[in-house]
Amino acid sequence: MSTNFQIALRFLLFKKRAMLMTLSGIIFGVAFFILTQAQTSGFEQFFIQTILGTDGAIRISDRYQETVASRKVAASADASGTEGGNHQLVIETQRKHIEGIDYPSRLKATLASFSEVTGVAEVLRGSVKLEGRNTQDAQAFGINLKEFRTVSNIEGQVLVGSLADFERNPQGILVGSELAKKARVKPGDVVTLTANNTTQRFSVSGIFETGVGDIDKVRVIVHLGSTRSLLNRPFGASYLQVGIKNPDFAPELSKRLSALLSHWTSPWQKREKVWLDVFRALRFSSAITVSTIIFVSALGMFNTLAMLVIEKTREIAILRSFAFSKGDVTSIFLWLGLVVIVGGSTLGCAMGALLTYAAENIPLRIRGIFSTDHFVVNWDTNHYIAAVLTAVVVVSVASYFPARRAARIEPGDIIRGASS
Repeated sequence: MSTNFQIALRFLLFKKRAMLMTLSGIIFGVAFFILTQAQTSGFEQFFIQTILGTDGAIRISDRYQETVASRKVAASADASGTEGGNHQLVIETQRKHIEGIDYPSRLKATLASFSEVTGVAEVLRGSVKLEGRNTQDAQAFGINLKEFRTVSNIEGQVLVGSLADFERNPQGILVGSELAKKARVKPGDVVTLTANNTTQRFSVSGIFETGVGDIDKVRVIVHLGSTRSLLNRPFGASYLQVGIKNPDFAPELSKRLSALLSHWTSPWQKREKVWLDVFRALRFSSAITVSTIIFVSALGMFNTLAMLVIEKTREIAILRSFAFSKGDVTSIFLWLGLVVIVGGSTLGCAMGALLTYAAENIPLRIRGIFSTDHFVVNWDTNHYIAAVLTAVVVVSVASYFPARRAARIEPGDIIRGASS
């Protein structure tokens, strides 16, 4: 143990009450920083998983054509100043959108050549009326279950009933949980779907819940063949739902696919931009708010060390007269800051982990943009690193200025001041 560290411990014990208060502030600041980041990022990640498990990473829909709107000829002047020397043809184009996908099998074959793509499912969508004990407006989503499994989490979304029964029964359907409540239907019930003056009878194979209210209150999942008959759409699809290995790369891949396929592509980040911005804002604001605890604690430490320098002026002068350099004096006070950083960060991380674990087990029912019955947290080491770095920066700054002031004390000035 170095002499400078031993002296730092003596100074620390001299102001133990004040330093204990500072240490407590750092501990709670680090702990609450970790807790709030775990909660906000946890809900964000859960929301993303819900979206990917429901609507996929990329959606490919309307075909577009580039059409020539007008042609203009721009003439530039020649060396003599007269026009007509050079001509430049300017073509203005206009993009024309054609609803739906006419040849989904061709697009699926092309998408299969991309190594990033893990699955593609065609979806045929249309408005219907569902008649159970009550009649409700609904949206029929025709799918091929084998394909749809590769781009969604439909396996985990069926609450009651049987997905296997739906797979076996060509006239089976899956009904959203909110829609099932309004129509008063349950698995095993026979219902009718009506669209374009065409009515068909179906058996409810199961009730599903995505957690997204706008989906669960209108969506009915039907076999693709039955949907074609019901909607009188013998070919084509409304859109393709695409799953990829790394959803973070969806925007880049979406641009490539749009240029290659001449179809409108929409990555999940674009579709859910509003909610993603809300979650990021919450994470940032919570980090700023909780960091004030660390800032206030560091301010208290600054005041404590500043007072310590004043009260220990004679001792510092004696140390300087015994050949302690300015660097030695500086290191004594920096050791004080290091003790607070190490102790506060270690205990703060431990408390943050305990608080996060406790929060994860708090019951909390949420329905709307996702479905959960408890607090959702994200166990991420980056939260701990960010909290510790914040404490290191703030406490280091708070320790540096008193340390620099202490190092400027000259023993001769103190001796002369005492003798006078």
